[in-house]
Amino acid sequence: MITSPAFSGKRYAILGLARSGLAAAEALLASGAEVVAWDRQDVAREKLEGRATLADPLDIDLTGFDGVVVSPGVPLNTHPIAGHAAKFGVPVIGDIELFAIAQPTLPSHKVVGITGTNGKSTTTALIHHICETAGLPTLMGGNIGIPIMAQNPLQDGGIYVLELSSYQIDLTYSLKCAVALLLNITPDHLDRYDGFEAYAASKARLFSLMKDDGAAIVSGSDSASQNILAGLKSEKTDRVLDLSTATAEGQINWPALQGPHNLQNAIAAVSAGLQLGINETVLESALTSFTGLPHRMEFVGEHGGVTFVNDSKATNQASAAPALAAYPANPEPRVHWIVGGLAKEDGLGECAEHLSNIKAAYTIGESGPRFAELLEGRVPVVKSELLCEAVRSAVDAAQSGDVIMLSPACASFDQFRDYEARGEHFRQIVAALTGTEPPTASRMEGSSAA
Repeated sequence: MITSPAFSGKRYAILGLARSGLAAAEALLASGAEVVAWDRQDVAREKLEGRATLADPLDIDLTGFDGVVVSPGVPLNTHPIAGHAAKFGVPVIGDIELFAIAQPTLPSHKVVGITGTNGKSTTTALIHHICETAGLPTLMGGNIGIPIMAQNPLQDGGIYVLELSSYQIDLTYSLKCAVALLLNITPDHLDRYDGFEAYAASKARLFSLMKDDGAAIVSGSDSASQNILAGLKSEKTDRVLDLSTATAEGQINWPALQGPHNLQNAIAAVSAGLQLGINETVLESALTSFTGLPHRMEFVGEHGGVTFVNDSKATNQASAAPALAAYPANPEPRVHWIVGGLAKEDGLGECAEHLSNIKAAYTIGESGPRFAELLEGRVPVVKSELLCEAVRSAVDAAQSGDVIMLSPACASFDQFRDYEARGEHFRQIVAALTGTEPPTASRMEGSSAA
């Protein structure tokens, strides 16, 4: 784990003892800090019994505390902890801020911070893979994989690659990124913000968490990202990269990076690699060998000439649309689209632009009837309700050359614990129906925050 003398003798309260909260507690205790911790679950609290004071931060006097550490899942716009901490002048922070506080005491390193509504997990994993291919000491964390404070610090010259959701950025104040990368901004998780502009401003805060000589990379062509780019260019003229019109040169041999959205992700990752001093030969090798992320346009298998794709991580329309675009009609539509769940917004959004690629749609979950209503008359629709029914119907209808894709455009919480559980269920169903072995889940599976 990451420990630091910066925490020695300090006092922290921790609210929530899931993965990141427990990792923060362990790191602080090992660093000599005094910790007050709380979780609603008895089993979570038991892990710290006898080592930390078990009390709800909402019920205690926070005078003299150095911070209240909360999970990114705590909605600061509605949860009383924000107001309670403010009464005592105590900052509410997250585990990324703890890492930032520890930064000056760690071996010499660089941090790459990646945010965006969609594509940040793939881009984070790709940048990490690029660093590994270059032989650099590296690890990834933040909104993906193992909590950052639970990982061992890197040796001199290491690269920390951090996927940062808007929630994590909201809880971070002193991170120093050598490279800060914004992919795109589309409406998402607006229940946590006072409108879309506030959500975009949260993403833009990443660029305030840069070193003075850090590089800012803006990859998105959406209007919100372009407004942020314009502001960055007015503040500093060097080391601000606009990738909105960038294209790849030469023959592309990136098997795990299909579709125009992944072209954007790849260009962004390559740009970050160049800023880190990695040469083009290594970059090309890394792009070729990258295997992608579980649940994000994941190749599950092929049976009878039919390709199965698990895109369970597509939890909104803007995220699902690129997956639909990645398999154009050839010349006839070939995508059997499994769609539905707990909708975050009404309508088809950007998915409507790619209906010509859809051979049939199979609607599932709470929003299934609404998707059926939106799609009927535009593409053939099979009302399935359950994921297993949808996959079975698609398998019965698909022909060689077709693609059966789970890309729900919705959250999973109506029927599943999270998008990983939904994607794993899809894998198992495909394996059962085709008589093949399901792929093994990857260690890179992590959070799904924005």
